[in-house]
Amino acid sequence: MSKSSESAGYADSRRQALALRQLRKAFASGRIETGELALKTASLDTCRLAHMPAAVLHPACDEEVSATLRLANKYRVPVTTRGAGSATTGATTPILGGWVLDLSSWDSIEIDAVSGYAHVGAGALNAKIDEAAAKKGWFYPPDPSSKGYSTIGGNIACNAGGLRAAKYGVTRDYVVALEGFLPTGEPVKWGLPLKKYVSGFNLRDLWIGSEGMLGVVTKATLKLIPRPSVRATWLAAYKSEAAALRTVKRILKARLVPSILEFIDRQTLECFLRKHERAGTLGTLPFRVKPGDLAPAMLLMEIDGDAAQVRRQLKGARELLGTGAQWVRQARDDAQAEALWRIRRTCSQAMFQMGDTKLNEDIVVPLDAQLPLLKYTLEVKKKTGLATPTFGHAADGNFHVHVMFDWDDPEQRARAKTSIELIMRKVVELGGSITGEHGIGLAKSPFLHLQHTEAEIAAMRRIKDALDPAWILNPGKMFEPFDMWQVPRVRDWRFPWDH
Repeated sequence: MSKSSESAGYADSRRQALALRQLRKAFASGRIETGELALKTASLDTCRLAHMPAAVLHPACDEEVSATLRLANKYRVPVTTRGAGSATTGATTPILGGWVLDLSSWDSIEIDAVSGYAHVGAGALNAKIDEAAAKKGWFYPPDPSSKGYSTIGGNIACNAGGLRAAKYGVTRDYVVALEGFLPTGEPVKWGLPLKKYVSGFNLRDLWIGSEGMLGVVTKATLKLIPRPSVRATWLAAYKSEAAALRTVKRILKARLVPSILEFIDRQTLECFLRKHERAGTLGTLPFRVKPGDLAPAMLLMEIDGDAAQVRRQLKGARELLGTGAQWVRQARDDAQAEALWRIRRTCSQAMFQMGDTKLNEDIVVPLDAQLPLLKYTLEVKKKTGLATPTFGHAADGNFHVHVMFDWDDPEQRARAKTSIELIMRKVVELGGSITGEHGIGLAKSPFLHLQHTEAEIAAMRRIKDALDPAWILNPGKMFEPFDMWQVPRVRDWRFPWDH
C-alpha cells in the first residue's frame, strides 16, 4: 500500500536536531542557516503560504547534497528543494518543516557553441542562460514571465513554458540530459549531451514536471537553436473577447505560426488603464485612451525568424490581426516593441486594484474551447461577484484565469473558493488541464482527482514509492488535498519580482 506524508513517520524535533548535528560535520564548504530571516525567506514562495523549516542548507558540492539526502532518509527528515522561490502554487513551501535544500547558488552556465548545448547548474536563471547563448549566436526559447528570476531547476520541476511556447515548445523540449540525486542520495545521470540516446528507461522526462518529488536536479544540459535575427511586434484592440479569439483562430488556421500570441481580456485591461489613470500616466501609453473609455480586449503578436521569413509573413500577419479589430499598432523598433510588451508584463500587478489577494490559475483548454471558457469566467464573475481578469497564451490555449478578492473578508474568501472550484470543473469538462506550467503543488492539490482517475493517481504514487521510499522529498504536495483557505497568506513580504 502506498505511503502518504501522514504515515511516513517523520522525525520529531529531537531527531531532526540530531540529524542536523551530523550534517554539519558533512558540510565542509557549504552553509547551514537557522536564523529567523533565513528560515522565513525559505518558508514561502509566490503563493505566500508559509511554513517555517528547521534549517536552510546551501551545499557547495555534490557530496554535500548526497550527505543531506542520506541523513534525511536515515532520520526521516522532510527535504524541500528550492531555487528562487518564484513558484506560484506553494510547490516550494516546506509545508512539513524539515530542511530546505537551496540550490540557487549553483548558477554555472557554459555554452558549447559547436554542439549548440548549454551546460548549466540548477540555480542558473532562465534569462541569464539565454543571454549567454545569445553571445554565441544561439537561442534558449522557453521564457516564463519570471525568466529574470526563476531558476532552470524550478523551470524543469514544473516544465515551464512561457510566451513563446506555441512556436518553440516548453522546457521539456530542450532538456537533453540531467544530473542529480535520487531521494535516497545516490548520484544519477539521465541522458548524455548527445543528439541520440535511448539507453534504458527515459527517467529524464519523468523528472521533468515532477515538482521536485522524485529527485534533486543539480545540473542540466539544454538544447539551443539558432537565434532568430528579426522580429515584428503588433498590438491590436477589439471590442470583445469573442472578436479577439476569433482572430486567434483565423491566424492559426492560416498556418501563420507567431512566436508569441498573447490575449488580454477587458477586465485585465481595465485594471491596467485604471492604474495609469490614477498615476496620471495615460499619456505615456503606446496607444491613445481617454478617461472613462471602455477597455478593449487585446492581442499582442510577435513573429520572428530571419529577415526573409519575417518579410514573407508581414502583410498576412497585419491583415489577419486587422480583421475585426478597432485598431492595430506595429512597433517600428525594439524600443517600441518593449513599450507594447510592458502592457502585458504589468497587467498582473495592476489587478490588485480589484482585491488584495489574487488566485492565478494556469489552465489549458483546446483551442475550440477558448471562447466557451472566457464566457464561463464571466458567468462565474456574475454568480460570485468577484472579478475574473484573464490573460494568457492564446496560441496554445494556456490561460491565466485570476480570481480577485479580499482575504480578510470571510464571505469573499468563501466566494473565491467557489469560483476556483467552478472554473476547475469547467476546464476538465472542456477537455482541458488544471495546470499548464505552474504545477499542482499545494494550491491545486484538491483538484488532482478531477483531472485523473484513481488508477492514474495510484500509478503515480507507486512511482513515488519506488524512487522515494521514505517520502522525504517535497512531501505533503500533490497527492494530499491541502486546504489553503484555512491558512493565512503572508502579506508583509516582498519578493524581488513584486512591482
